[in-house]
Amino acid sequence: MPLGHLMQGKPRSDTPGVTIATPRAYELFGGLCFAGRRRAAFARLAGISGAETGDRVLDVGCGTGYLTRHMAARVGPDGAVTGVDPSPPVLAYARRRRQRPGSAPCTYREGIAESLDLPDASFDTVVTSLMLHHLPEDLRPAALREMHRVLRPGGRLLVVEFRPPKSRLGRHLVHGATSPAMSHNRVDLLDGLIADAGFDIRGSGDVRPWLCYVQAVRPGAADPGRR
Repeated sequence: MPLGHLMQGKPRSDTPGVTIATPRAYELFGGLCFAGRRRAAFARLAGISGAETGDRVLDVGCGTGYLTRHMAARVGPDGAVTGVDPSPPVLAYARRRRQRPGSAPCTYREGIAESLDLPDASFDTVVTSLMLHHLPEDLRPAALREMHRVLRPGGRLLVVEFRPPKSRLGRHLVHGATSPAMSHNRVDLLDGLIADAGFDIRGSGDVRPWLCYVQAVRPGAADPGRR
């Protein structure tokens, strides 16, 4: 079944973004796509985020909580991780998943990326993975501005996106298996979008086989009580 059929959940009146309809099938598809490398890829991304022990972390568009749980293991029991997603089925699935011993507690909330119901400057690290391409292009700047708003000055941002194959054949295969949003994902625009939202870009790169990332910080001095 193409991934696009797994993504189209019940429409929400407050966002035109695409949501996950069937979390179990989505997880199975994701595991197959990474050919056994998914755990290693997301563990590496958690490290790339720069999150430290005790951090308050937000995962925007958390889906089934796969990266959320890796972030919880990263920051440890003194930290706290919040996952936000518009799909009640995936949040219910994420809440049922077991966490590794010694992880931070995970809290899952229903919400939309372009209008986060969260206080200003309330997180040390914000991450988002494989979410932006599911938003209409005109909403992506608003979502990134919201991430900037809820991140404390000096806090870290990690944006992870699907990197389409460079070959025409590869893009054609991705298009058939997933959706046009993934096969034509303009990851070359990420740096500009993130900078326009007020962030300072600190790095970028690829995580095989399918992912790319951008690291950024919200300018400003860190809170006195934080590292």
